Amino acid sequence: MMAELSETYSTDFPLEEQIEWWKAIVSSIHDGVLVIDHQGIVRFINPEYTQITGVTPDIIGKRLKDYRPGAQLPETLIDRKFRVGVYRKTSNREYIVDMAPIIVNEKVIGAVSVCKSMTEVHKLSQELKKKGEKLEQLQKKMNSLYQAKYTFKQIIGRNGGLKEAVYVAERVAESDLPILITGESGTGKELFAQAIHNESGRKNKPFIPVNCAAIPSSLLESELFGHGDGAFTNAKKGGKVGLFEIANNGTLFLDEIGDMSYDLQAKLLRVLQERKIRRVGETIERSINVRIIAATHRDLQQLVNKNRFREDLLYRLNVIRLQIPSLRERKEDIPDLVDSLLHSAAMNILLDHSSNVYTVDRQTLKFLQAYKWPGNVRELKNVIDYASCMAEGTEIHIEHLPELLRNKQIQLMDAAESPSDQTLQEAMEEAERTFIQNTLKRFGTDIEGKKKAAKALGISLATLYNKIKRYRIDF
Repeated sequence: MMAELSETYSTDFPLEEQIEWWKAIVSSIHDGVLVIDHQGIVRFINPEYTQITGVTPDIIGKRLKDYRPGAQLPETLIDRKFRVGVYRKTSNREYIVDMAPIIVNEKVIGAVSVCKSMTEVHKLSQELKKKGEKLEQLQKKMNSLYQAKYTFKQIIGRNGGLKEAVYVAERVAESDLPILITGESGTGKELFAQAIHNESGRKNKPFIPVNCAAIPSSLLESELFGHGDGAFTNAKKGGKVGLFEIANNGTLFLDEIGDMSYDLQAKLLRVLQERKIRRVGETIERSINVRIIAATHRDLQQLVNKNRFREDLLYRLNVIRLQIPSLRERKEDIPDLVDSLLHSAAMNILLDHSSNVYTVDRQTLKFLQAYKWPGNVRELKNVIDYASCMAEGTEIHIEHLPELLRNKQIQLMDAAESPSDQTLQEAMEEAERTFIQNTLKRFGTDIEGKKKAAKALGISLATLYNKIKRYRIDF
């Protein structure tokens, strides 16, 4: 048998050395190895085989069937079949055996048996189980990282245009159709996207948000599709999985889609059509099952007219369109929004949620409803968070609101009522003088009162004194 192997695999040293070479190799293997020739005679066993099975080298030169009547290895010489994971037990020794024919030039010249002890198999099984559990934990962690937290129940205010948007979103959530969400910044486009995901059959799968405006176009392709090993300079060794693959069977939320480069739009269109992605630097295509929800504050049709957005991609994304109204278009929702944000603010600064929830006085609420809110709900949240920190108790007054907001609104209100012979600068100064004077009346004109007034106004004590002097405010 060794002669036939030697003819097939020639070397530069004598046959005797070759035999010793192969014996040394097989003897160093951690698994047990037994070899028979084409007549079923044992020609070799290594020390590990003896350790596992108890069979000693005395078997060499004997027919395996005579020594072990139940042996299956000789059958491999006849049927040429591979046998994997055969359980054996002899003399209280348990082990697992793999068997295979040795074929040279299409002729069976022998067979080999490779075995592992049950102890080692059990150990490997335990290690595999631990790795499986660790993989499952990592999968759960990844899913929790990419989990949508908002539902339709958390969307406050269903009057006017928002009610219609919620109705449509709830109806289409179960489908896999692409959705385009439009609206000004801060209106809650991602909140809608998360609610749609959580209402769909993909709710237990990843929700991956991507801000297309926040990632340079040169990197966005790699982030979305991943890249192969050495795809470009400084590419991650071994390649990188893209967000499309991470979002597989889930939802990919492409925020500010209007800022995506024109070239990348073509590749996104192909993904929507073919449901396949190709990593940067690779030719292999990978099938993906991802729902696309896109959002933008831009007018995509205008971008199409300026050749900055692909018309065919717009058609693909615009299957279902949700227009989220601005906060100034639904001011009747502001009281409910303020109430919800106040509860959140109480929790954020560790107040007793059950008894010390913040409140807003009537005058301040009217003030908030009169404001235009260019930053929409996001701006309202920031204002409430700030006022909650500035309030001395749990009731919020106008003086607790950010100074910039107060000044803007007072200027607009006073300008509307100012006489025709008064300039804008004069109206602004008069409004500021009146506001400072009213704040001083509230807190008092002694040194402690002025300190509190300055803090409420959001200015330093020195600045307050300067303004008192400038406007000649009397006490």
